Amino acid sequence: MNEKITAYLQSRHAEALLPQRDINTNLHHISIRASHLKEVVKELKDNADLSFTYLNDLTSVDWLGKRSPRFEIVYLLRSPKNNHFRMQIRVPVEEGETVPSITDIFVGANWPEREIFDLMGIEFSGHPQLERLIMPDNFVGHPLRKDFPLEGPGQDYLIEDLLTIHVQDDITG
Repeated sequence: MNEKITAYLQSRHAEALLPQRDINTNLHHISIRASHLKEVVKELKDNADLSFTYLNDLTSVDWLGKRSPRFEIVYLLRSPKNNHFRMQIRVPVEEGETVPSITDIFVGANWPEREIFDLMGIEFSGHPQLERLIMPDNFVGHPLRKDFPLEGPGQDYLIEDLLTIHVQDDITG
């Protein structure tokens, strides 16, 4: 199956593929450019032979100081038709770059993309509701980044805002 996927992507999307690096994994993996993500994922899903119709996981990695670009978005796709064969799609992203949202291809990408945005600060263009999911709206920073301070940015601003909100509610209510 590995050779079949590689041959298919080489023939259809050679410009999307990035050079592969050795990764300690037993999963088939490819690295692609963010600009080609949607078309590659859609074809892997719609291709009758490959049929990667299940988005198993979507996460990100912060390679601060170890690799360039700094971030990597990792998609784990599964093909139920092919004995649940799994593959990783890795999309390297530099600080400040956006990645196209795949919520129109896999609806289940909605919350994982929001989680990555919230905790890592990576934006997904075309996402239907890209806003914080876990941290409060007024939280400063992205706590899963490796350069986020261990003690946090200080929480006084959160308490001050909460007091202001409650005082305003009492006045208007």
